[in-house]
Amino acid sequence: MASYRLLRQHLRSIFSFTSPGTTFGECNAFQGVCRAHKRCLATSRKSNSDEHQYDLVIVGGGIVGTATAQELITRHPQLRLAVLEKESELAAHQSGHNSGVIHAGIYYTPGSLKAKLCVKGLKMTYAYCDKHNIPYKKCGKLIVALDPEELPRLEGLLERGQQNGVPDLKMVGPEQIKDIEPNCVGLKAIHSPHTGIIDWGLVTKHYGKQFEAQGGKVYTNFNVSEFGLRTESKENSSDGLTHPVQIKSNSKTGPVISSRYVVTCGGLHSDRLAEKSGCDPEPRIVPFRGEYLLLSPEKSDLVRGNIYPVPDPRFPFLGVHFTPRTDGSVWLGPNAVLAFKREGYGYTQFSLTDLADALSFRGLRKLAFQHLGYGIKEMYKGIYIRAQVKQLQRFVPSLRPQDVVRGPAGVRAQALDRDGKLVDDFVFDCGTTDLGRRVLHVRNAPSPAATSSLAIAEVVADHVEKQFTL
Repeated sequence: MASYRLLRQHLRSIFSFTSPGTTFGECNAFQGVCRAHKRCLATSRKSNSDEHQYDLVIVGGGIVGTATAQELITRHPQLRLAVLEKESELAAHQSGHNSGVIHAGIYYTPGSLKAKLCVKGLKMTYAYCDKHNIPYKKCGKLIVALDPEELPRLEGLLERGQQNGVPDLKMVGPEQIKDIEPNCVGLKAIHSPHTGIIDWGLVTKHYGKQFEAQGGKVYTNFNVSEFGLRTESKENSSDGLTHPVQIKSNSKTGPVISSRYVVTCGGLHSDRLAEKSGCDPEPRIVPFRGEYLLLSPEKSDLVRGNIYPVPDPRFPFLGVHFTPRTDGSVWLGPNAVLAFKREGYGYTQFSLTDLADALSFRGLRKLAFQHLGYGIKEMYKGIYIRAQVKQLQRFVPSLRPQDVVRGPAGVRAQALDRDGKLVDDFVFDCGTTDLGRRVLHVRNAPSPAATSSLAIAEVVADHVEKQFTL
């Protein structure tokens, strides 16, 4: 009995907040609550430790990364997936700084993955946008030959587009050009009625919202600084064995993400992400800035749809063109110049590291040597608006220099090999180390990656399932 009284006193000393009239039975009930609360806290602590553990992590919140995330979570809803984006929002760079064209698949080598995915991606894009009420416009496109020597290349383009399965392509003459684009001149043109315009940044963010709605997690402001492999587990857990890949950011206060597997869709930083996991640094990414002019609003009726030149195979880039936008504006251009920073949208944006990285790469030096004259002309057009307008006037003679102002710019992640050749198709890569085998890199997703994004996502998901046996 004495021991019983001592026990009661001891309990009251512990639970000193109880009232003098509290019975031992009430204390015992409270102890039960406390035990339950402790179990809850333990569960909470375990949950918190698992909070940043995932089955699969996608690095890169651009259109390819978010489309891939959406595809994978749709296929595997039982898995925990996350997207890591280094900026404060999705689509901060290439996906939100492009011309906004839905390409039909005319230019690309028949049988190439690029051609197949573009033609398929166009159909998937329109279907997706119709389903989710995302605005777009099928304004069409003319590829216009101005000189007789361009006509054989134009015929070749038509044949190529038809081989690729681009729907409803046809060759038109000068009168039909005028019917389609009253202010445009040309000898002949390919008309692609299914080429469209859209806000790809908006599409990217919609992919991200769909991913989150299906249970995925998007981390913004997470700039990946390191991939590591942990093969040991913490005490009383198996996380090191089950989620061995550790992903750290350059933020001291940010979480460390643990995952079973990783897919990187890093765009302008895809080569650096590959290096961080021990993969081959090549192909290298070299940033090229495209600078647009903006047609004044009162002149926006000069063009109805996209007007493009016949590409010249001697030069690495397409050339200037007319691009209407979904907001009613019209972009003219772009040129193509080396960017001084991987995300440098103007001449004043400069990174010594990025520039030194580009200039030290033998592939860029070879490309620059091969196309020195072309590069100088592109820089000249970027500085002097009239020089770019002169190129544009060949297609629309009524355009005047006073009708345009400087417009936005985008930076293209151009993959180069060491011989200075543009890498023109998709590149997927894994390493050979224990860490490298758990990380799949989308090394190059060239234009028209936005148009092809949903189709690319299927291909990446297939690679993921095969590589990681999901």
